[in-house]
Amino acid sequence: MAADVHKKKGWEVPNGSLAPGDGQHAERSESPTPGLAQGTEPGAGQEGAMFVHTRSYEDLTSPEDGAAATRSPEERRGEPAEPTSMEQISKDFSELSTQLTGMALDLEEEMRQSKEGKLEPSPQTTRRDSVLSGKEEEDVTMDAWRMHRKHVFVLSEAGKPVYSRYGSEEALSSTMGVMMALVSFLEAEKNAIRSIHAADGYKVVFVRRSPLVLVAVARTRQSEQEIAHELLYIYYQILSLLTWTQLNHIFQQKQNYDLRRLLAGSERITDNLLDLMAHDPSFLMGAVRCLPLAASVRDAVSTSLQQAKAKSLVFSILLSGNQLVSLVRKKDQFLHPIDLHLLFNLISSSSSFREGEAWTPICLPKFNSSGFFHAHISYLEQEMDLCLLLVSTDREDFFTVSDCKRRFQERLRRRGVHHALQEALRTPFYSVAQVGIPDLRHFIYKSKSSGLFTSPEIEAPYVREEEKERLLGLYQYLHSRAHNSSRPLKNIYFTGPRENLLAWVTSAFELYICYSPLGTKAGAISAVNKLMKWIRKEEDRLFILTPQTY
Repeated sequence: MAADVHKKKGWEVPNGSLAPGDGQHAERSESPTPGLAQGTEPGAGQEGAMFVHTRSYEDLTSPEDGAAATRSPEERRGEPAEPTSMEQISKDFSELSTQLTGMALDLEEEMRQSKEGKLEPSPQTTRRDSVLSGKEEEDVTMDAWRMHRKHVFVLSEAGKPVYSRYGSEEALSSTMGVMMALVSFLEAEKNAIRSIHAADGYKVVFVRRSPLVLVAVARTRQSEQEIAHELLYIYYQILSLLTWTQLNHIFQQKQNYDLRRLLAGSERITDNLLDLMAHDPSFLMGAVRCLPLAASVRDAVSTSLQQAKAKSLVFSILLSGNQLVSLVRKKDQFLHPIDLHLLFNLISSSSSFREGEAWTPICLPKFNSSGFFHAHISYLEQEMDLCLLLVSTDREDFFTVSDCKRRFQERLRRRGVHHALQEALRTPFYSVAQVGIPDLRHFIYKSKSSGLFTSPEIEAPYVREEEKERLLGLYQYLHSRAHNSSRPLKNIYFTGPRENLLAWVTSAFELYICYSPLGTKAGAISAVNKLMKWIRKEEDRLFILTPQTY
């Protein structure tokens, strides 16, 4: 149930409710209050934000496709130029396709042969069959296939299969045809289908992003809105490989084009993204988690990145796993958390980046969906889980950008932070026991103004993978209630047989905590007070408070 809200001063009140202060504080305070203005909450950057300024979950999911066309020349400065021909499209994607499958794909020649009716099974198609092993072998007529808790399908507006999470697309072509028929039937009646709610908790969610249709069939605690949000991630993942301009150009030339030919070899990237969304709260929160690191060490790393720059660089990003270590951006250029998540996913989906320096085209669809950047991707050392991404606007600038990496490593050694980074990587997560609240089991805290969040390692009693998924499912349930489009809630207190949870959403931050089922509501409110003070105390270690620019 939702907690009562009263207008009284102070943090704790006799009835144990969450009480916002009468005024909003303009300065960062030692003991934060619920009335904090955005930008003064724990974790808020003190010198501006790194990401696109997003006030709410709804802002993160707002469509921005094609928005680049309306930007002013000043806003587009530093962005990659749009490709102008099919030859350029083929050239750009061939580079990425070679990285993914080891084989280049000449799209222009393939489409010409297709029009002439001479298209033979390509080596790329054969390669795709070898890439997909267990997924291709799964029989879509068996009960085991139906028992998956979430299916994801992508198809073109012509009904051509593009992607399926489980089973081969060929075996599901008739199913996808039915999905497209449902969409088309309602469109003929000047309506649009968003979801179908069936028995046993099944939800069928549709997202239309011309020229693609994305469909999810889920049996989870997620709301329709959250499932649609995940489908948008899949759509943006496809755009990151092709660009919005190229995708539309392809289907303008040939409406029933089989997009699988062009995306062959990239299925594992999409599979990996779905796996991450099932386990990593970053996607649920629409935010990025930082590697816990002493502020002095992080500042030294950021300064080293800032000094190792090149004219074409737009973003310099150092990450460990799916956690951000440092990000330096070109002045007046901002990343969207979704774009950074896609970069994290690209790196985690392939171990080949550990073998040397990669130079690959990448579209950042929330920044500019019309063109490619070129990303230099490499690990600092084989034995260290530190990956460096240098995002450039110049496709011919590989050696200059590669030299930036060398200068960055030299500066790290000169500043003597190499050992401190190694120590931080040994403990990439902190324990909830460090907070000092006995009944507290886990929490997620997000600063809205910075786009960053923090949470401890998931520990006992959530040891087994099933228990971890169940905990994330509870967070998804609270999140869906808090962000319900028809009746959003600011405070939620949830009691269950195994744990109690509390959600608290303000204009400045979001907080979700999980604690012992023996605890009380008053105890939970007291825990919130102590937790917020602890986050404020540790914020320079858990967040990036002073982001750097070139």
